[in-house]
Amino acid sequence: MATTRTFSIIKPDATRRNLTGAVTKMLEDAGLRVVASKRIRMTREQAEGFYAVHRERPFFGELVDFMISGPVVVQVLEGEDAVRRNREVMGATNPNDADEGTIRKTFAESIEANTVHGSDSDENAATEIAFFFKEDEITG
Repeated sequence: MATTRTFSIIKPDATRRNLTGAVTKMLEDAGLRVVASKRIRMTREQAEGFYAVHRERPFFGELVDFMISGPVVVQVLEGEDAVRRNREVMGATNPNDADEGTIRKTFAESIEANTVHGSDSDENAATEIAFFFKEDEITG
């Protein structure tokens, strides 16, 4: 497998509980390397743009409100088959369905406040990385 990159967000529920280091450790222990990271407070415009694919869904407004409710940590992760590996360590979206030892099973408060976001494909990873990072901010 080739070394690839993926995008991750440590969400406001996790930063509020000071879990940034614990989540990052789980990512690193899973074989992913953080090659870019920054703590930001998403603007409403950023959140609406990032989640535009969900604009017509009934939960869109609540999702945007949640994502701007506190700081997040946006990260670029690198590793073998990074998208797949990150999704495995994150666990199912619904923490009740997530496997033991995954980030969401360990830390999520609910299906909405589920601690992390991760890209679902290499193509989306590239788009999501470019949304938050300039190329010179990523150091491999």
